[in-house]
Amino acid sequence: MSTVTAVPLRPVKRSYLVYLWVAIAIACIAAFALARQGDDFLTRNARRSGVVTTASGLQYQVLEPGKPGAAKPTDSDVALITYEGRLLNGTVFDKSQQPTPMPVAGVVPGFSEALKLMPKGSKYRVWIKPSLGYGADARGPIPANSTLVFDIDLLEFLPEAVVRQMQMQQSMMGRPQGAQQPGVPAGQ
Repeated sequence: MSTVTAVPLRPVKRSYLVYLWVAIAIACIAAFALARQGDDFLTRNARRSGVVTTASGLQYQVLEPGKPGAAKPTDSDVALITYEGRLLNGTVFDKSQQPTPMPVAGVVPGFSEALKLMPKGSKYRVWIKPSLGYGADARGPIPANSTLVFDIDLLEFLPEAVVRQMQMQQSMMGRPQGAQQPGVPAGQ
């Protein structure tokens, strides 16, 4: 049988230990700096006071709460809104000049989700991540993979069927007297 003899380790110079601890500290600082650099806008924005993040990743801030207990639009409604859309760098890519009707289900998913959260009379600032906006598609002045920022005022909303009925009534009132009604043969 063999026996293992213990060989004592030589003492390490203090300067080597100082260098080792300094290198560890620098590595920790560099790792923290890299982690902060990877922190994107939406992650930082979510930490701001008053910003709410939904399960889908939509972020919004209530600027004006609207009427207490007021109803909220659904997918089958048309919302009457004023809005301004910007990129993160502040470039305005779209702005309503007057109240604009928008079908709630007919806009990008993030905008639709925001409208369904808003009670009548409210104003929200909304941050829409690319996957809830236009994604990898560039649309006019909006570059691909853009986070969109909207200020939205929800003035009113009506069911889409009511809006269509109102449009039909307006078009019928605008038709000249004696004009043939669509789908009815002449002379009847």
